[in-house]
Amino acid sequence: MNKDKYPSIVRCSRPLQFEIGKDSRGNWVVQDDQGLCGGLFIDRAQALRFAMLENGSRPQAVVLVPGVFELNLNRKPTPNVAEPSRKKAA
Repeated sequence: MNKDKYPSIVRCSRPLQFEIGKDSRGNWVVQDDQGLCGGLFIDRAQALRFAMLENGSRPQAVVLVPGVFELNLNRKPTPNVAEPSRKKAA
């Protein structure tokens, strides 16, 4: 995927659950459940394609959100139970 063609996409590093919806400006929004990655798209097909590519082609991990859905990549991710916790070095 060409980064210049899709400047508003943040790539994911693991399969996640995604939400897809339209923002107040009519763009299609994709965002993962942890707030780590997502993007803005012109049409639903491209938004769905991105979500499927990023989540390992798991349609059950894509949720369509009714109403206005704004992209928010500034929220703090919730801890993943499957990943070991990391302690700060003193």
